[in-house]
Amino acid sequence: MTEARHEHIRSFVLRQGRVTHAQERHHQQGMPLWGIDYRPAMLDLDGAFGRAAPKILEIGFGMGESTAAIAAAHPENDYLGIEVHTPGVGGLLKEIAVRSLTNVRIVQHDAVEVLRDMLPLASLAGAHIFFPDPWPKKRHHKRRLIQPPLVHLLAERLAPRGILHCATDWEEYAQQMLAVLGAEPLLENSAADYAPRPAYRPQTKFESRGLRLGHGVRDVVFRRREGT
Repeated sequence: MTEARHEHIRSFVLRQGRVTHAQERHHQQGMPLWGIDYRPAMLDLDGAFGRAAPKILEIGFGMGESTAAIAAAHPENDYLGIEVHTPGVGGLLKEIAVRSLTNVRIVQHDAVEVLRDMLPLASLAGAHIFFPDPWPKKRHHKRRLIQPPLVHLLAERLAPRGILHCATDWEEYAQQMLAVLGAEPLLENSAADYAPRPAYRPQTKFESRGLRLGHGVRDVVFRRREGT
């Protein structure tokens, strides 16, 4: 299957954020071990992890604390994290080193291009998108990550019954997530609307901040339909 190559609206802005010495050190030391370079060719996921195991994708892992906690708690799964910001990549690589994790790999690149160009169809047991940038101003809503084209790319790469799990503390964005995922023919909702927080998702600092501000946190958990 060859998908059209065209420019897409990016959901992130690369800012020259401060990278600590520790993050830079772990980035330099860890990427040759746990990083996967972007290239427009299908990735052998089992080969990248050195074993056959369920593969879970995470898009936008922030500083990596939740990714590391989930990977440590579920050594039976492999976790592929996509993040563009160097401080966050360095942060997750530090967690990998401190926790001696072997089931995490990182691609530092645009998620749409990684999905489109590198991940085989029906190759994922799940995908996580936790607290993506809400781009709260209406004129910026087009930059939100959860849009029909991305959701379709993700749905195609989920195996039957594979889970797409999104979480946000912005009610209006949660409503958009429900609408967009609900409109994707390959997916079905695992709940009547919002799902209870699955036990595997730890409470993130963004969630804690949202709760302090009085924002309700909502989980949207869809699965790929069987026979599609």
